[in-house]
This record gives sequence, C-alpha cells and structure tokens, in this order.
Amino acid sequence: MNDNGRHVDLEGVPETLLWNLYQRAYEARQPRSVLDDPKAVELVERIDYPFEETFGTPSPLLAQGQALRVRTFDAAVRTFLEEHPDGTVVTLAEGLETQFWRVDNGRARWLCVELPETAEVRRALLPDEERRRTLAKSALDLSWRDEVDASQGVLVTAQGLLMYLRPAEVQGLIAGCAEGFPGGTLVFDAVPRWFSERTMRGEMKTAQGYVTPPMPWALDAGELQKVRTAHPAITEVRELPLPRGRGPYYGAVWPVLRRLPGARNLRPTMTVMARFGS
Repeated sequence: MNDNGRHVDLEGVPETLLWNLYQRAYEARQPRSVLDDPKAVELVERIDYPFEETFGTPSPLLAQGQALRVRTFDAAVRTFLEEHPDGTVVTLAEGLETQFWRVDNGRARWLCVELPETAEVRRALLPDEERRRTLAKSALDLSWRDEVDASQGVLVTAQGLLMYLRPAEVQGLIAGCAEGFPGGTLVFDAVPRWFSERTMRGEMKTAQGYVTPPMPWALDAGELQKVRTAHPAITEVRELPLPRGRGPYYGAVWPVLRRLPGARNLRPTMTVMARFGS
C-alpha cells in the first residue's frame, strides 16, 4: 500500500479495474514483457490500495494472459486509427486502462464512458485532456451515443464489461452500438459458459478471500455468430487471435487451442470484433 498515494475505495464490479491494473503493471515489470505499459506501473505506485493483500501476488501466467488480451485490443485500435486517423475511440467501462498512452496517434478523439464512481477515480488519476475525456454515465444508458462525433469513424471497445451484464443487457448494448454507429466497429471480450458458471457459484477467488464478481453473460467459441442476431446491421463477427507470448503455454499451446473445436472453450476468455453495415 502507498500511504502517500491517492486513496481508492471501490467494491463489486468497479473494484475489478484495480485487479486489471495490477496484472498489467506486474507483467509490464517482467523481463521480456509482452506489454510495454509504464503508465500502469506508475498508477500502481501512486494508488493507496492494498493490492497484494487483496489480490495476492500475481500469477505470471495469468498476468501475461491479461497483458496479451490487452494487446489484442491495442492492435484493433491501431488498425482503426490507421484507417481513420481522425476518428473517435469510445471505451466503455475501461476503468484505469492506459490504452490511450500506448496507442494514441496524436489526432483521434477518445471518449471514456464510466459509472460515476469509476469516472471520479479515473478523472483524479488520469485527468481529461483536449482529445480525451471521461463521461460519467452507465454504458447501458445509450444517451452516451449523443456525445460521439461519428463523422470520421467510430470504434467502440468494451473490455472486461459485457460478462458482468445480464444477457438481455448485452444484446441491447450491442444493438445500440450497431444502430447508433453505421459503418462502425465494436470490440469486446467474452468468457465461456464454464467460466461464467464458476463465477456465479462464487468459486473464482484468491487465497486472500477476494471473490470475482458474478459474470451472468457468457459466449462459447462456437456461438460467435449468435452475436449477429442482436441487430440486422451487424455484418461480420469474428474472433481476434491473441498475439503469441513467451513460454510454452502462450507461445505454443494457446494458439493450438484456438484451432481445436473440442478445446477452444478451455480458454478463459476470447476477444471478438463485430462490424456494422453503413
């Protein structure tokens, strides 16, 4: 704990933003790290929160997996910015994600949509700038779409969000993005059904007693095309592969798992891209 840092007091789903930050910072400190994220390291050092007492010492395998998932989102944003350098990136409930500092091109606009309690934390630690601002509003309140200038293209990301919503809420949010941003793209992550069921039973917890919040929504790898049923404007849905990592698991085993129908759902997460017709 940093006794001289910014005190952060969150619980439930909002508290998971601290777990995510902790994992990224841990991996960023490793030799041959798969993620260059000095801003995450800086934030962990600045925040007054009992990271290790709450979450324990990060598992190197888990932390690297989290970092590789983050890189998958980074790659999608970079591709979007190459095609739409003056476009808008909308991040739904990104918490203390530091993606802006990793991939910003110096021209795009960023809108971070956060619950009021997490918006307060984000603004305090990552103050708004001319091209990047935080909007205190639930992602489910689709009026946030009115704050988006879609004239130069829109990419919406929902990293670590949809699994905490109810299935009807997920469908409504995806449909709202498809309807509101013709020609746009949504990138999100999903957990498989077995993982969701374990969280619903309260079985995902650390040795310190921290329990992962329930994740009511799940998506198995073979169900990707069900996403298209959310709205007729959805023209393409596909999985975005994790970049190859270091070590035998992320360097060799994970890429094979993705290609084996009987094993794809053994992975605890996948990243999905949905494109909308114009």
